[in-house]
Amino acid sequence: MLADKDRIFTNLYGMHDRSLKGAKARGHWDGTAAIIKRGRDKIIDEMKASGLRGRGGAGFPTGLKWSFMPKESDGRPSYLVVNADESEPGTCKDREIMRHDPHTLIEGCLIASFAMQANACYIYIRGEYIREKEALQNAIDECYEAGLVGPNAAKSGWDFDIYLHHGAGAYICGEETALLESLEGKKGMPRMKPPFPAGAGLYGCPTTVNNVESIAVVPTILRRGGEWFSGFGRPNNAGTKLFAISGHVNNPCVVEEAMSIPFKELIDRHCGGIRGGWSNLKAVIPGGSSVPMLPAEMMEKECIMDFDWLREQRSGLGTAAVIVMDQNTDVIKAIWRLSKFYKHESCGQCTPCREGTGWMMRVMDRLMTGEAEVEEIDMLLDVTKQVEGHTICALGDAAAWPIQGLVRHFRDEIEDRIKHKRTGRVSAVAAE
Repeated sequence: MLADKDRIFTNLYGMHDRSLKGAKARGHWDGTAAIIKRGRDKIIDEMKASGLRGRGGAGFPTGLKWSFMPKESDGRPSYLVVNADESEPGTCKDREIMRHDPHTLIEGCLIASFAMQANACYIYIRGEYIREKEALQNAIDECYEAGLVGPNAAKSGWDFDIYLHHGAGAYICGEETALLESLEGKKGMPRMKPPFPAGAGLYGCPTTVNNVESIAVVPTILRRGGEWFSGFGRPNNAGTKLFAISGHVNNPCVVEEAMSIPFKELIDRHCGGIRGGWSNLKAVIPGGSSVPMLPAEMMEKECIMDFDWLREQRSGLGTAAVIVMDQNTDVIKAIWRLSKFYKHESCGQCTPCREGTGWMMRVMDRLMTGEAEVEEIDMLLDVTKQVEGHTICALGDAAAWPIQGLVRHFRDEIEDRIKHKRTGRVSAVAAE
């Protein structure tokens, strides 16, 4: 279990003062200039040593991503862009940071921007996050007034400006290149890569896009040392992590815990167990709506909540948005609802995604009511394979994976529903 002294987010629940004064009392903005004076290379090396992997879903090593930025300027400015779009269904961890602990993010933006030689940072915040935007903008204003950002930010000798940009509520703008397009005032549609953002990103300049949580943990890692952070979790799965647990648990919550915590321990310790007891667990989506679900027996016995273990089970940690489903859940209907979401949010740029998401949703519609043929299950699976990996961005994968997880683990339930519909009887699940 993570001890309180090791928690990075000390005001996750808004129990304390979120202002600059309160943040400083909790240890933030302490020695920021000294951290910056270590120099770019030492900061990036320390981030590499910490083992931090991106907290936005992909899990790419953060220090390595920073090192892709050009060391010598060719005359173009460099930018840090913070992805605060957080539109993945089930995910609500970044909003807690922005609402209750915004100074962790702003200080992280300053240090990360310096490490990438960026004098400006843009935070792209989700359209629906109205109160979060207000809290974050107030915190930014406080930092300008206190001289922590702006010219000679925090007396570090580095000039730094930070801008908050409000999105319009499109899921696709959570994809880093679609986010950059939107930030430039264009339609939010993913770009082809290469060029990667580190070579040509925002306004054609070197850019790094990082998740809110990835940036917010940076100051604490650099204050306490990369070795301290890498001491949590299994090798290659280091650090602390915010888990957003929703669904059929007794106490849904967002909690900071060590990586690689067993699923059972996470639920029992922080959520008061599964609603109706562990025998009532049916399935879990372990990392936000785009990763395949896993059945109860897999989650309860040996499940370890980190990138590698979940990938080995053909699922993923994603954003660590844990969606718990008990025996009352109609899992076919749940995945149909997700396929409807992805169909609605597809930008339509790639044919497999534009056509495939609608096609998958319509077949899921029939599977849910039992009006499909049994052969359509394999046909649907075949279509998910034609969409997966054949699109510019990962939305095609995100639409395909939940369906693959359903068929992989609950195929018998789909077949039963079709058979019961044929014989005129209603299955127990459908009757509910």
